[in-house]
Amino acid sequence: MQHYKTLTDLHLGNNWDPPEHPLFSMIGCQSACKLGNREFTTDCYVIAFKKIKSGIFIYGRTPYDHNNGCLFFAKPRQIIEMKNLEFEEKGYMLMIHEDYLNGHELFKEIEKYSFFDYEVTEALHLSPKEEQIILELHSKIQGEYFNNPDEYSREIILSHISSILKYAQRYYKRQFLDREQVNGKTASKFNDALRKYVNEGLMAKNGLPNVSFLAEQLFVSPRYLSDLLKQETGKTAMELIHIFMISEAKNLLRLGE
Repeated sequence: MQHYKTLTDLHLGNNWDPPEHPLFSMIGCQSACKLGNREFTTDCYVIAFKKIKSGIFIYGRTPYDHNNGCLFFAKPRQIIEMKNLEFEEKGYMLMIHEDYLNGHELFKEIEKYSFFDYEVTEALHLSPKEEQIILELHSKIQGEYFNNPDEYSREIILSHISSILKYAQRYYKRQFLDREQVNGKTASKFNDALRKYVNEGLMAKNGLPNVSFLAEQLFVSPRYLSDLLKQETGKTAMELIHIFMISEAKNLLRLGE
């Protein structure tokens, strides 16, 4: 598997035009385009808006082949795999090298956005209105990227990227609420998984369950599960595990009296 340390190498390895900036680049599809078959990692944050026409896009552990307009987020050194991938028009990728953020508040701020740790199947589905807002921000970044750079360019580009991330946080909150209405309370399913863990004797055998194990039972990533539970209950997955186990312990004590 190829690891690209620089954007120049990434562009060269994928037969893209050279980047306008060594630490920040934009890949766009103004009409249908193909990216073929490849698997790679980078030292970049990736923000991608895609309408997948055909093929499979993979990061994390699971494939995604939906054709709605979606926002995907990937962090440095996360495996990205593409198989026979073809996009509809208005697709783009922002490639932000870690070093591009040095000395900027986004260097620390970007670490707070847990959706960079989500699986591809947990991508952000946009409504037409939301899609328009994101595309307008992309257009502003594009205007800065392809114009002659000056001392303000980086700050303006990063401010628009920061806005995209803030909107994504808002839209994910909406998506969590939509998911709750369709699929029911995640917290209830989470407690059912905990109860099953205890009833099957896994608690006595393996000790306290971890968030990753329970996330697998619910077919979501650990960070996505914690964010869903936080939205529903105000508590993290670990806090709910401890609350459940304390309740179980109290129940056992009552039975023993």
